[in-house]
Amino acid sequence: MATFAYWRNMSNHLASATRLLLLGAFVGAALVSVPAAVFAQTQPQAGDGVDRLTIHLSDPTRPGAVDVKLVNGGITVKAYDGKDIKVEARLRDERPMYSEEPKPGMHRLSVGTTGLTVDEENNNVTVTTESLFRGVDVTLTVPVQTSLSLRTVNSGGISITGIDGDVDATVVNGPLTLTDISGSTVGHTINGHLTATFTRLRESKPVALSSMNGDIDVTFPPDAKANLSLHSQRGGVFSDFDVKFTSPSGQSNPETSSTSGRYHVRIGGGVYATINGGGGSVQLSNFNGNIYIHKGGAH
Repeated sequence: MATFAYWRNMSNHLASATRLLLLGAFVGAALVSVPAAVFAQTQPQAGDGVDRLTIHLSDPTRPGAVDVKLVNGGITVKAYDGKDIKVEARLRDERPMYSEEPKPGMHRLSVGTTGLTVDEENNNVTVTTESLFRGVDVTLTVPVQTSLSLRTVNSGGISITGIDGDVDATVVNGPLTLTDISGSTVGHTINGHLTATFTRLRESKPVALSSMNGDIDVTFPPDAKANLSLHSQRGGVFSDFDVKFTSPSGQSNPETSSTSGRYHVRIGGGVYATINGGGGSVQLSNFNGNIYIHKGGAH
């Protein structure tokens, strides 16, 4: 029952995230009113479906945090050696829902907008778009130490590269790709693969990655030290590290029958293990897919 409760709680968590995403799609459709010093906007060409903003943080000496919620679209984040946060929202070149074919002698004009909405307060940046029916792809260029909270539901995934800040990312229908990251990391996918490459693991920065339908493929440096919690319901776990198993994640519970006393031991869907003697906490949980743990540089 512990295993069932685990996946039930995980499903409830992801369902709640989905509801929050849908709610976020209806929040403000116009750029919030802020001082001109905070934003520098590149004016788009009429009808090109691209909006770009540069956000100056309130205190550029401190790391910022970015929150992005989409219903339809993908999110790409790349780190750079700078202090500002750059946002680009691009409307996908796709036929709008319920649109008709043009009449003879007429051609369709692109009049769609991304509905980009950005708010900055005390180094916290919130980004939303009008992506309920049209796909909008958001690209962020941020300082290395930026922390991220990212959510998307349909028609795209999340890709993050070079971030040293904390990461919290959830994708409902699409892949999650984390490349060259090193902060505290929480990543979830429901229908999609999860791929993560870490430049280092720190004991003070826990990692928790989970997928409902799709493989988890993670790469750690050869000298990474970690305490692993591995759960795989309908798949295998594979690694080229020298993994040392410690104790099962299940519990031993006494049961008494009507005829004799007995103990019933049930091991849940996972085990505990260490690599390189143990260190930071790493939880990898999969319901329908495999888990691959790679040693960086191994062939």
